[in-house]
Amino acid sequence: MRIKIDTKERFKVVTILEPVLTARLAAEFLEILKKGHEADSSSAESFTHLVVVMSEVQEIEKETSTSLASIQQEFYAQHHSFVYCGLQPSVEAALSQAGVYEMMNITPTESEAWDILQMEEIERELLNDSEEKE
Repeated sequence: MRIKIDTKERFKVVTILEPVLTARLAAEFLEILKKGHEADSSSAESFTHLVVVMSEVQEIEKETSTSLASIQQEFYAQHHSFVYCGLQPSVEAALSQAGVYEMMNITPTESEAWDILQMEEIERELLNDSEEKE
């Protein structure tokens, strides 16, 4: 699977470079994300907060839709941010048909995805401060 990983100050940007995201490629991608998510947070391989750019993906298989939604939910269950961006209309339609589009965190642009990550980080800090005061 062809992907590009850019490390930013507080998160990583993973760009999928495949035009068709088959179930096999999605499984490979999810394995990469799970390994990164489970890695020691101080290691370079760690994925704590993530933006996934899908602008190159023109088509996804039906089984892939639920996999993409589930990995995002795993990140959020660990209080980590995860945002998809740059989805093509055909990919959005496939996610809608699978019934997962509404439960996913999706933005039109990478810049908007970064904004969401920053807002979620501020929210986590505020919640941690209020819990410490109680």
